Amino acid sequence: MIDFTIPAALREIRDRVRAFVRDHVLPAEPGIGDPVTDRDLVPLREVARAAGLWNPHLPAAYGGLGLEPTGVALVQEACGVSALASLALNCMAPDEGTMHVLLDHGTDEQRERYLRPLADGAIRSCFAMTEKEVSGSDPTLLRAMARRDGDGWVLDGEKWFISGADGAAFALVMTVTDPGAEPHRRASLFLVPTDTPGWTVIRDIPTMGTHLPGGHCEIRLEGCRVPADALVGAAGDGFAIAQGRLGHGRLGHAMRWIGLAQRALDLATARARDREAFGRALAGHQGVAFGLADSAIQLHAARLMVLHAAWKLERGLEHRQEVAMVKVFVAEALGDIVDRALQVHGALGYSADTPLEAAYRDARAARIYDGPSEVHRMAIARALVKASERDGSTRAATGSVE
Repeated sequence: MIDFTIPAALREIRDRVRAFVRDHVLPAEPGIGDPVTDRDLVPLREVARAAGLWNPHLPAAYGGLGLEPTGVALVQEACGVSALASLALNCMAPDEGTMHVLLDHGTDEQRERYLRPLADGAIRSCFAMTEKEVSGSDPTLLRAMARRDGDGWVLDGEKWFISGADGAAFALVMTVTDPGAEPHRRASLFLVPTDTPGWTVIRDIPTMGTHLPGGHCEIRLEGCRVPADALVGAAGDGFAIAQGRLGHGRLGHAMRWIGLAQRALDLATARARDREAFGRALAGHQGVAFGLADSAIQLHAARLMVLHAAWKLERGLEHRQEVAMVKVFVAEALGDIVDRALQVHGALGYSADTPLEAAYRDARAARIYDGPSEVHRMAIARALVKASERDGSTRAATGSVE
């Protein structure tokens, strides 16, 4: 039978994360400015460690809780109500994705040198793939190059909008190693310490959203030499490894978005319940009530979609179509729900006196990073056509439960 019961152990962890966010993270928000700094996170991280909530996504060998994707999804939703919470638990992008890459593809030496201090919260990382002059949504067009040089590699090129790069100890850098290979085998992934000669942070790009540690940076690589053991996986594996990293990352983002959307709906409903206009509470006006209902419907659908995708990921089942649909649906639902919440609050929502103003700016980015909605829709449509040709039905490409 199909069982939607959350196992007792996961429920207990989720509830402890909710309590941590309620009792420690939300009260800390007013005292932390924008940008958020590494120093701002120290007190929250100390409390998270003491509460046994550190590294929910990592195995016990790295000081983590060893949660599978569905458990991580529940934790990330609880964290999503505040941009500080996942950072406090050390399970926020880009570091979370970097940890997954090193766990799945790193050598023992790479894990000890890079994963161990990352898991300890002693350093930060970044993931350098996107480039300014080519489509960020199509990594087969990358221009940055890595050429063999003796027993090592030399990297040259530029990277754009690299989250967390300012102050990161190392980067995962994706560059072309075989220009003549088929598109998805052209690139490889390298571990590059940021104190390597030739690695330069040109600037932290100004953005409209909340500014988290490390910013979103423009990077130049000029004669950046790394040893042979800097290669992650085999030459030509870069695209495949990156896609695996992004699968985990997209689900993590989606669950955090659900947490933020839930906070927005809670605020909107409380405002609609307590605020009166034209002789009745706002919630008694159909125009407002229907908006609240639409937000609830989107939240319900979003949760089920993410948990189903996490369930497939956890069992090693094919999940690319479901993750693509999650990325599109939840990103757009977040924008809708925050927008309605801001509208219910009127001028107060437009001000910075509530979290909605910042949430509105942050929500807009969700439809762009980790693949824009348009690109995911293209991939979803291709899968529909393939299923139709193969099976005579699109059922297998619509999240069908078999």
